[in-house]
Amino acid sequence: APPGLWDGIEHVHVHFGTNATAVARLIHCLGGPGYSFTIHGPDEFDAPAALSIGDKVADARFVCAISSFCSAQIRRWTAAEHWDKIHVVHCAVDDAFLEAASPIRDDADTLVCIGRLSAQKGQLLLIDAFAQAVLRGADLKLVLAGDGEMRPQVEQRIAEHRLQQRVTITGWISEQQVRDHLKACRGLVLPSFAEGLPVVIMEALALGRPVISTYIAGIPELVRDGECGMLVPSGAVEPLVDAIVCFAKTPADQLSVMGEKGHIAVAAQHRLVTEVDKLEQLCKEYA
Repeated sequence: APPGLWDGIEHVHVHFGTNATAVARLIHCLGGPGYSFTIHGPDEFDAPAALSIGDKVADARFVCAISSFCSAQIRRWTAAEHWDKIHVVHCAVDDAFLEAASPIRDDADTLVCIGRLSAQKGQLLLIDAFAQAVLRGADLKLVLAGDGEMRPQVEQRIAEHRLQQRVTITGWISEQQVRDHLKACRGLVLPSFAEGLPVVIMEALALGRPVISTYIAGIPELVRDGECGMLVPSGAVEPLVDAIVCFAKTPADQLSVMGEKGHIAVAAQHRLVTEVDKLEQLCKEYA
């Protein structure tokens, strides 16, 4: 490296154990500062050997996992002598979400699914389940907030079920628009096949909206089934239909109670200032 290139830089922290961490590790190997990184998943768990996760951990000063599940997956691909480098630092929401919490309106009739239109988010299965729920008397609408490579297939599935009057795809929207949709909805539904721990779940619960999601990755560490939402097996249609029907028929005040429990959980586990402090202390300890 050119003389003086790293002057004043003592430590680099990067997010995601993919390309960004590869660059940080290369810089370190070329004589640059030490590094640490945060693994979010699920991409790192799809190809841990190809991404050299074990080697990246071995050369890092410390590693952050966004959930206990995530920390366990890192250990699968890391030599045991490096396990003490792994620490859980959650993703978080700022106080603006927590302060904006409100009860669910009695006339709220919309479920919101927020995320890229992709295979791992499960929107095709959601459309199938939503169609069955409507036939069972769930008088709801569904908003798919986002865009992505599977939009044509999702639009086709909506048309096949003749749900054009009930299902809306927003395309990419701003953070404020996400917040507006969540505040207006009856609940969030996210039937993912693969995840880390979605920030949108934290946002929904912070605003007091209960969640329907799946028993995968770090989601059950935040969403307690029957308390602040409902969890269903990933890839299973019938349990998802049952959950949607339940949200449709449960009175708004009862859903608000579930949302309040989620709000409390997010404030305790995913508050921005708390998690930033954890990362700062790790940097001071290891750098």
